[in-house]
Amino acid sequence: MPKPTRRDEAPVTAGTRADVVLQVFRSLGHKPVISLVVGVALVLMPIAVALLMSSTTYAQSVPYPTERRAPSNAERNSDLSGLLPEERSTIRVFERVSPSVVFVINRGVQRRGFYGRASEVLRGTGSGFVWDRDGHIVTNFHVVQGATALSVMIDHDEYEAKLLGAEPKRDIAVLKVDIKPGQRRLQPVVLGNDGNLRVGQKVLAIGSPFGLDRTLTTGVVSALGREIVGVGGVTIPDMIQTDASINPGNSGGPLLDSSGRLIGINTMIYSKTGSSAGIGFAVPVRFVRRLVPQIIATGRAVTPVLGVQLFSDDVAKRVGVDGVLIRSVVPNSGAARAGLRGTRESRRGRIVLGDAIIGIDSRRVGDYDDLYNALDNYQPGDEVTVHYVRDGRKQKTRVRLSQL
Repeated sequence: MPKPTRRDEAPVTAGTRADVVLQVFRSLGHKPVISLVVGVALVLMPIAVALLMSSTTYAQSVPYPTERRAPSNAERNSDLSGLLPEERSTIRVFERVSPSVVFVINRGVQRRGFYGRASEVLRGTGSGFVWDRDGHIVTNFHVVQGATALSVMIDHDEYEAKLLGAEPKRDIAVLKVDIKPGQRRLQPVVLGNDGNLRVGQKVLAIGSPFGLDRTLTTGVVSALGREIVGVGGVTIPDMIQTDASINPGNSGGPLLDSSGRLIGINTMIYSKTGSSAGIGFAVPVRFVRRLVPQIIATGRAVTPVLGVQLFSDDVAKRVGVDGVLIRSVVPNSGAARAGLRGTRESRRGRIVLGDAIIGIDSRRVGDYDDLYNALDNYQPGDEVTVHYVRDGRKQKTRVRLSQL
């Protein structure tokens, strides 16, 4: 048979490389050094080629990173075309509102030992949201309570923050960050209305649970009109209960309706473990709408008062008083002009109890909590009817409220 020519030979594959190496060694058997060098070269050459091809493919598949182009509205809509209408609505709300949500960092000073060196430590974290383009941030008071230094993270950029003021009784605080012109354009939240909420309507919560910034959870309004004692020691009325998952770190973040409007501030949860059990509470937006501008303007909340000093509820109960017992009346106040009396000592040394306030207009007052929440519905300068008990007889008078 004729000897096959080279063009008739099969190409060298991985299975035939060993035979080729063996043939070369046999042909160069009388030259051991040359045989060794040639053999090693034949073995390593395919490996080198494979590595070269592999590195070239990697360089082509992973180009040098460039700035990612923001998708157009048409591209966003096309990306959502295969989703359910409710999913598309949720995604659009999150993409629109999440730039308004911030991460709040609370730092304090810790000293080790009596003569130890003081150092700054992390006290806690929470959430907040942008109120306006002037750099005002709203959060819960308990998120920033006790801080010696505060900062706010916006899009992974950290800014020093200053506490402008707070209303602990409503668990609301306002921070201020200084952002240079042109450095960043802040996006405020859109305020909604909690007065027309219905149990069962959809809500969304955005915050930083366990430090995981801009986390979205959804749920419904589970109940309305809840009264929960807040960090300020008095009841916060009309709180919104939701089953949207709220965990440590969500405090201070926004609770939104299905249109992305603010209806409350996520504040607390009911849980035996510290994690979400499906029962969360938010401060209604109407308190935010009223108190935040006051804090921005004056550094504190404007509180309407009667002009009286009160005994504690425990003292009132011990002496058998049903209501709020007046200890003293502030001179020239609305209460003084209306003739209300405080507790005094008679000439014979006997204690004469002052008037006991039992109602404001149509609202019953049984303790300080009731009185504070009754007056919270008014403004300084308003007149209210005060119902009180003096010497065992029920009476009433008109009092003009003043500002604390």
